[in-house]
Amino acid sequence: MKRTVKLLSIAALAGLTLAPAAHAEGFDVGADVVSRYVWRGTQFGDGIAAQPWLSYTFPGIGVEVGAWGSFEIDNDDNNEIDLYVTVPAGNFSFTLTDYYFPTLIPGNDYFNYGDDDAHVLEASIGYEYDKFSLLAAYNLLGNECFNTDNALYVEAGYNFYDKDGYSASVFVGGGNEVYTTDGDFDIVNVGVSVSKDIFNASYIVNPDLEEAFFVVGVTLQP
Repeated sequence: MKRTVKLLSIAALAGLTLAPAAHAEGFDVGADVVSRYVWRGTQFGDGIAAQPWLSYTFPGIGVEVGAWGSFEIDNDDNNEIDLYVTVPAGNFSFTLTDYYFPTLIPGNDYFNYGDDDAHVLEASIGYEYDKFSLLAAYNLLGNECFNTDNALYVEAGYNFYDKDGYSASVFVGGGNEVYTTDGDFDIVNVGVSVSKDIFNASYIVNPDLEEAFFVVGVTLQP
């Protein structure tokens, strides 16, 4: 989860996924090391996580395929391995993501897809215009035990600062089903993110859970 996650794209900040980033053609590889894995207002695990990615962008058409993972350094129970494909269309982008949880969700046979298995399929649409970004994501298939099927998540972001190498954004996101305590749609992800060079930090509040998170990370890339 994710994401980007690299869910729509590799998240510049831990657990924040707004709209797909533009990548150069060809291969891209790297990893984030984050103090906590927080995705769409929910924390997964309670330790430092390594989050590698590998992607390829086809020349001329801009279609991107890739893999993203999250591995808590001192706990094998919070691992995730995702595959995705993103198709750009002007300011829009369309992404299909296969989230795979080998230990978190029961039924971890990789080649089984169903209501009791460890895959979650999500279709999402991203939109970017100037400093604004929007995301709408819908789960097409998920594990019934965790209410991941038919879950909806929407998020809006605004980049309000770019100066002296610093970039800062605010965001607000809401969802239903697996994202909230009662399954009804609610605001679950509000915060601010700041990055400079390879360093990033995010302060995140989940009003539904009545919890706050402070996450820092470092991006390692050739």
